[in-house]
Amino acid sequence: MAISDTVDALTAGIDLSANPRKTGVATIAWDGDAATVVECAVGHHDDAALCEVVRAAGTTGIDCPLGWPDAFVDFVAARRDGGHDLQIPPDRRPLTYRATDLDVWERTGVRPLTVSADRIGSVAMRCAVILAMLTRSGTVVDRSGRGPVIEVYPAAALKIWELPHRGYKGQDPEARRVRDELVNKVTDTFPRLDLADFAQACRDSDDALDAVLCAVIAGYARQGRCEPSPEGLRDLASREGWIVLPGPAA
Repeated sequence: MAISDTVDALTAGIDLSANPRKTGVATIAWDGDAATVVECAVGHHDDAALCEVVRAAGTTGIDCPLGWPDAFVDFVAARRDGGHDLQIPPDRRPLTYRATDLDVWERTGVRPLTVSADRIGSVAMRCAVILAMLTRSGTVVDRSGRGPVIEVYPAAALKIWELPHRGYKGQDPEARRVRDELVNKVTDTFPRLDLADFAQACRDSDDALDAVLCAVIAGYARQGRCEPSPEGLRDLASREGWIVLPGPAA
């Protein structure tokens, strides 16, 4: 699981929530093929602190849509401007799903939440503000999956890695059992990933675990083992965002 020849290269993961108290953040230090979690916390980062996490890392994976479907944005703009000619198309998916959502759904069988019709839209609003803060401070943000900030989706990554990707969220006994099993399988699948003092935090909180997974995917991206948006969709992805999927576990 080598990432580079640079000692202590850092990647970060942010499991973003509209509520800062539910936002998980993890940072992984890489030394050759060894990866160690050096930070993992839930509920301790406001927007400014999240920007500092991004600036300190080489690559940061954020579990949140980085944009909205073009068709939805056009629909809302037309409604603002009078909306006299608005019609709902027979296929509503372009209004509710981005190109990347449909791509992930087709390739993995895991369907992302719709940023224009589900509650995750409020998370995306917070994310948009954070990205704007980063841009104003000089950090390059490329929503198409190229650059230091990438959109990631832990459930799809887990499916690609042939690990449990459902049922581990929440605090009911069954979710905790599934999450405990998942942490064990993650450490088996990635033996060079050291959860250090944060293994129990991942067992206790799906927000913490997802943050670590986001940071691992960011590591894959730095290795060149993730796929950015296809060249032909890069312009669209630069507006809508693009979910960066990792390659198989190795």
